[in-house]
Amino acid sequence: MRPPLVISIQSQVVHGHVGNSAAVFPMQAAGLEVAAIPTVIFSNTPDYPTLRGAPLPPGLFADLLLGAEERGLPQRAEWMMTGYIGSVEVGLLVADFVARAKAANPSLRYLCDPVMGDHGPGLYVPPELAQVMRDRLLPLADLATPNSFELGYLTGRTITGVADLRDAAADLRMAAGSTLVATGCVLRDSPADHLESVILGPGGMSRHPTRRLPFALPGTGDLYAGLVMAGLARGRDLTQAVETAQDLTAAALAHADRIGAREVVLSDPDFRAALLTL
Repeated sequence: MRPPLVISIQSQVVHGHVGNSAAVFPMQAAGLEVAAIPTVIFSNTPDYPTLRGAPLPPGLFADLLLGAEERGLPQRAEWMMTGYIGSVEVGLLVADFVARAKAANPSLRYLCDPVMGDHGPGLYVPPELAQVMRDRLLPLADLATPNSFELGYLTGRTITGVADLRDAAADLRMAAGSTLVATGCVLRDSPADHLESVILGPGGMSRHPTRRLPFALPGTGDLYAGLVMAGLARGRDLTQAVETAQDLTAAALAHADRIGAREVVLSDPDFRAALLTL
């Protein structure tokens, strides 16, 4: 029996672990087949003094999507996920591809991680690309995992309480029956020194606090989304997938801190062993 197939459309780097370079390995270790399609190819994250590489030219990216369709990947896939997108043109191509894939395979589910910014750096994509995510990609999503900054930017709301999250979820105009997982939330009544993932969907709302680590590393959100995807594709319910993703992301970050790494590290033996249990 073939393993579940996930199509993952995200950034790729030579050095470090962000985008597909963070998400693909955990999914594969969990026993999934992953078709990884890059939106950009960079030497590293922009946190270093130099950055080489470039977003994929729209023509080349469209050709890769065509190749995926020629191999019948949308018809075979159980899930599709998207993360960082390097240009408006590629964003529009992604939206068209997701729409075609869902039309060809009505059982295909789509996780949109609208990677756009965070509270520290602010918005780090063009506003026009954020608009593509809001108006084209999120309405197609069965599941979305914005952080609290991204959710606030997309909806024009300040996220400080549960009521703000409920209003923001309604403002996103996601499809009926879809679910929002707001990540990295610090609400008025959050436990001290904790962040929360808050699930809002047809089944109601649930809150999932996790201890806030005293550092932030590039690739954290991409790893988290990949772990959520791994859990769901291996048959866990969303609550289990979110809590497992929180625990394993924290473990990877703690290991990176112990060895003095500047970004997420995936080599910790305990982390890798836990992936096999998914």
